[in-house]
Amino acid sequence: MKLSKIFKEGIFSNNPVLIQMVGLCSVLAISSTLLNSIGMGLSVTFVLVCSNIVVSLLRNFIPNEVRIPAYIVVIASFVTIVQMVLEAYVPALYNSLGIFIPLIVVNCIILARAEGFSSKNNVISSIIDGLGQGLGYTVAISILGLIRELFGNGTLLDQRIISEDYTVGFMQQPASSFILLGVMIAVTAFIRQRKEQKKLEQGKKA
Repeated sequence: MKLSKIFKEGIFSNNPVLIQMVGLCSVLAISSTLLNSIGMGLSVTFVLVCSNIVVSLLRNFIPNEVRIPAYIVVIASFVTIVQMVLEAYVPALYNSLGIFIPLIVVNCIILARAEGFSSKNNVISSIIDGLGQGLGYTVAISILGLIRELFGNGTLLDQRIISEDYTVGFMQQPASSFILLGVMIAVTAFIRQRKEQKKLEQGKKA
């Protein structure tokens, strides 16, 4: 498979949030602001890429019977690095993300890519896959965070954009993340369906 295709699949046709619908816990929980969303997205991307590299390098040495525990140890190591770096250099973001930083260890996206892709492909392909899937996750959660912060608080990255008189408090409530994510998934499914219909129509004409 071409590297460009692997990268694009993670963002568009196989987006982990909007298509695969995995890793939704953190997406729903911490997307109240754009900064939180970007911070979580970059953290997941870092862990994805690094764990993909290690799993790909060790794929021929890890016994099949212990591969899942081995993958979790690898992932947990990089999550610990992320946690320590955020706590040391970005304490405000660290406190805001809270328990969801260590929970990256059990994020379905990372374990799924380790088991389904990195354990069967070379290092370069695994890096590209990690970047694509991580960016796809980051884009999805950032769109959600942008909408909720802009219309809920009237701010973006703590800068006032909309007067408080025109904000909708519900957008900062947990239930809004479920509704907005559902709308995003529905729109994505509609666009995919339209593209597939066009391909079928073009195939019939040809």
